[in-house]
Amino acid sequence: MASVTFSPITASSSSSSLLSTVSAGQSSVRLPGFRGLKVRPRNVARSIGSIRTSPSSRVSRGARIVCEAQDTAVDVAPVTDATWQSLVLESDLPVLVEFWAPWCGPCRMIHPVIDELSKQYAGKLKCFKVNTDDSPSIATQYGIRSIPTVIIFKNGEKKDAVIGAVPKTTLTTSIEKFL
Repeated sequence: MASVTFSPITASSSSSSLLSTVSAGQSSVRLPGFRGLKVRPRNVARSIGSIRTSPSSRVSRGARIVCEAQDTAVDVAPVTDATWQSLVLESDLPVLVEFWAPWCGPCRMIHPVIDELSKQYAGKLKCFKVNTDDSPSIATQYGIRSIPTVIIFKNGEKKDAVIGAVPKTTLTTSIEKFL
């Protein structure tokens, strides 16, 4: 079995660029060296592919970043501490409640599924969502330790819970038990 030995990397400077020589036994390879970061003044226009941007069209460093995940579940109404009793516990129909948070990736994955279920079971099941960041007391009351968690209530009582981003069929099976 042949063995290859590497010698330490040595750097040599040339007038046009910094190159590193890496030797491996009898052969050597010249690689470009690292020069550091290039700082471009703010007032210089730059081009990205075929798009040319000017400094005035750039977003300022202090721009506000808004998480759009809050708007992904548009069909399912939110529930807060103030509306929990009337919308969920006193409902005449079974209620599906999704516990979620805007920063939760799996929650964003399950939002469209909950939207579909709310349309599919319209008139038979009410669907709501609880942002656990905005209403932590509800999540604590029902022992929510991970999100997304979907709980089905009937006559004001917790009947079933499904934890995680699960397929629509899993939620449908759970819903059908209480209709």
